[in-house]
Amino acid sequence: MNLHRLVETFAAYLAADRGFSVHTVRSYRSDLTNLVEFATERGANEPDDLDLELLRDWLWHASQAGLAKSTLARRAAASRGFSAWLEKTNQASTDAAARLKAPKAERHLPRVLNRDQMSDMLQSVAARASSADPVALRDQAIVELLYASALRVSELTGLSLSDIDDSRLTVQVLGKGSKERVVPFGIPAQRAISAYLQCGRPRLASDAAGPAALFVGARGKRLTTRTVYEVIAHLLADVPGSGGSGPHTLRHTAATHLLDGGADLRAVQEMLGHASLGTTQLYTHVSTERLRESYRTAHPRA
Repeated sequence: MNLHRLVETFAAYLAADRGFSVHTVRSYRSDLTNLVEFATERGANEPDDLDLELLRDWLWHASQAGLAKSTLARRAAASRGFSAWLEKTNQASTDAAARLKAPKAERHLPRVLNRDQMSDMLQSVAARASSADPVALRDQAIVELLYASALRVSELTGLSLSDIDDSRLTVQVLGKGSKERVVPFGIPAQRAISAYLQCGRPRLASDAAGPAALFVGARGKRLTTRTVYEVIAHLLADVPGSGGSGPHTLRHTAATHLLDGGADLRAVQEMLGHASLGTTQLYTHVSTERLRESYRTAHPRA
């Protein structure tokens, strides 16, 4: 089996057996295709030809081409996973990438809306939803749920009607690695979801959406992540501040507001579905930085 075909088999394995997201699988496939092309140019056509020296050379050339540290880190992770899989499936005699390292990705503080900005956004979507337009009702439910439950966009679009427990105010989410968790939401989100289900979804859904999909698009099919990005980007366009302009900004905002309000760090970790507490701790840095900024602008002796 040639290397290109092995990459495709590995990508299928990541999606089917490891539960990787479509976005991650796409990124890994692209990285490994680049690796195979790099290897082929150097006469390396077999799995055992992908030795540690070649992998290090591949990353070095990528760094010289100006690729970001985050991209290099992802490429290293993709090649390590591929190499380990090659050995595990007896396609290669050794795991050549076991000792491969890459520069640590630079961690930038995420964009977070303050409470007033978030309140203005919620009021904006509520005003549009008051017209009873089905898309506006859907968008209000999306924004309220993203902020209430700090969901990833893929988790939101993957929700089914049965995942919402209206009596307990919880939603069952299928997160990264096909791990399930139950996340709470509040009364405002409940009201927005109920209004959408009663007056919005019945006017949008078609047989193509199936009975399961919670959020559907204007054509009646299950809502795509791209549409959610467009909705949130439009709402964030006029909000002051730099950084991301997609649904993840609402996830960052929800997590930071929870910690600002005194929520336990481990409880927030569980709510977000983070495997590592260190990932959740990023939001404590955001809270600290916001406190410093408030101090600098408000204290007369700052």
